[in-house]
Amino acid sequence: MLMSKLSRVGLLLFKELSRGKSRAITGAGYTQTPFSQYLQTLQSETKVSKGAIFQKYHHFSSAATKDSSEEGSEEKQTISVTFVDKDGEEKHIKVPIGNSMLEAAHENDIELEGACEGSLACSTCHVIVMDVEYYNKLEDPTDEENDMLDLAFGLTETSRLGCQVIATPELDGVRLAIPAHTRNFAVDGYVPKPH
Repeated sequence: MLMSKLSRVGLLLFKELSRGKSRAITGAGYTQTPFSQYLQTLQSETKVSKGAIFQKYHHFSSAATKDSSEEGSEEKQTISVTFVDKDGEEKHIKVPIGNSMLEAAHENDIELEGACEGSLACSTCHVIVMDVEYYNKLEDPTDEENDMLDLAFGLTETSRLGCQVIATPELDGVRLAIPAHTRNFAVDGYVPKPH
């Protein structure tokens, strides 16, 4: 933080020198800008940079709260997802756009383990996308995900890790089967606790 402010001070001084707005020259031949003028310039540039931050991340801006009726539908948009457990029982849930299926399962008390808590270090959140059309709408799995899927119990052509399946509008209506077993290399009886 200090380095960025020092860089900004140097940049401001350079701008002032190049514009020829300096007011006085010291005995050593260096130009000097009055401190009050420097503070005004610094304050105006700080306001501009803060505004840019709030424009980029509008959900922190007070202006965004005024227009929440327009933008709220985007932020709270959900899709329908059906989880089918090992006994064939279905649970229909609403998943906010941007959440992973592992997060959605934990928030809705669905038994999808996720021992590594979504860090791509296990295969216990293995799910099977029941419709190939939906599977084809997903981004291709990364090499890390494929490595973990190789360890999954009951691997199929449409298997994915729940932590890597992110809710998008295209996935509205997707059905995910939870395999009957998982391969967890943690101590027997370990139950992960989501953050």
